[in-house]
Amino acid sequence: MNNFSEKANFIWSIANLLRDTFKRSKYQDVILPLTVLRRIDCVLEPTKEKVLETYAKLKGKLDNLAPQLCKASGFAFYNTSPFTFEKLLHDAPNLAANLNAYINGFSDNMREVLEKFDLRNTIAKLEEAGLLFLVMERFKGIDLHPDKVPNLEMGYIFEELIRRFNEALNENPGEHFTPREVIRLMVNLLLSQDQEALSQNHIVRTVYDPCCGT
Repeated sequence: MNNFSEKANFIWSIANLLRDTFKRSKYQDVILPLTVLRRIDCVLEPTKEKVLETYAKLKGKLDNLAPQLCKASGFAFYNTSPFTFEKLLHDAPNLAANLNAYINGFSDNMREVLEKFDLRNTIAKLEEAGLLFLVMERFKGIDLHPDKVPNLEMGYIFEELIRRFNEALNENPGEHFTPREVIRLMVNLLLSQDQEALSQNHIVRTVYDPCCGT
């Protein structure tokens, strides 16, 4: 998969597993949060062991472990559970429980993001339908590490998924997605009257965007 469209197509295809079990309007409740979770999993995996070692070494010795764990992970978030997507799939009978434990292992800031997706409820529904392992296995099949999928491309993938879900529901995708050519036109129009001033050094302009989105 060499471009964001191919990756978006792969993730979109996972929704086929949900047919006859989930309503079409609920596909995004599964696909979007697990896309985010897979991205985070790939981001944290290279420093996972270092985080676990730091956690084991300092647990009970410091009141606030977060700064040291963030330093170990290399990011502003971390996960102290022993699980990754790969390890979760090695214990299929306990996948739901372990996946919830994996979510519990995230730092407060990242867990707050994931809780907004109501992911635990989605996990329970997938488990009840016998689909949790199949869906997780498919997500394991795509590498979303930033070395493979830079942040800009990841943004395109997520926007493309949102656009497709809204089109599938006959909703206006423009409510959630602005084509790049429209963005470029808007920026050019915005800057057209200030090009001479902005070409000088140390010029600061403040832009107010009341409709700022993705």
